[in-house]
Amino acid sequence: RNKPINNAFTGRFRRMPLIRGILALSETLYLGMDSLAYSASIATEEEEQELSKWSIGSMIPVSVAIAIALFFLFPVIASKPFEGFGESHLISNVAEGLIRLTVFFIYIVSIGFMSDIRRVYMYHGAEHMTVHAREMGDPLIPSAIRKYPTAHPRCGTAFLLTVMLVAILIFSLIPRDPLWWLITSRVIFLPVIASVSYEIIRASGQYTNNIAVRLITSPSLWLQKLTTRQPDDGQIEVAISAMTGAIEADAENVALKP
Repeated sequence: RNKPINNAFTGRFRRMPLIRGILALSETLYLGMDSLAYSASIATEEEEQELSKWSIGSMIPVSVAIAIALFFLFPVIASKPFEGFGESHLISNVAEGLIRLTVFFIYIVSIGFMSDIRRVYMYHGAEHMTVHAREMGDPLIPSAIRKYPTAHPRCGTAFLLTVMLVAILIFSLIPRDPLWWLITSRVIFLPVIASVSYEIIRASGQYTNNIAVRLITSPSLWLQKLTTRQPDDGQIEVAISAMTGAIEADAENVALKP
């Protein structure tokens, strides 16, 4: 199955620095949520369970609400006690960022104990290995793909970690008072943070042999030890099929659904 990509995601603005980061993030969220809903409907059909369109549609906003509460509101509230340290807002803003990183790390580790998520992590590793093979010009066959690592510098995990680190730097310069500004500023500056993070991830893929770039990307590669696993041959075959479909669809400017 395939679905045409909106022209807003593929036009000339997609080539403009910073702007393309916002578009890439919007496209990823849109296609990800749409594909998630589609996958859920297929999964319930295979298990002979009925799942209404309302149930599928409600899962997305509920998931987004939980993510906002966990990774956005909680760090803001939990960092309030640090506002009493010194006259500057720097300490409390840095504390907020570190709390957000800690919550993210605990979340990644915790869901890794679930058997279904471990399989997702194996597919994640297969995806990265296949991308490595494609970028190096190797044939898309399991024997050629097996030699590559499961971590990739342009992974979505790397993007999320970069967003959180860039957020610490930017938010450390922004006053926290009053409370309405504290909350509003986190929303207003999110597109800026996402844009800068996207450019960093993009550069990391272009200058992989640069020592400075390697140092910058090393934390995200380490984090992917938690979000990827060595896949089996069947999972690599799935990744190959997805990559082949993406290559064929790229010329037609469509996005394949799982």
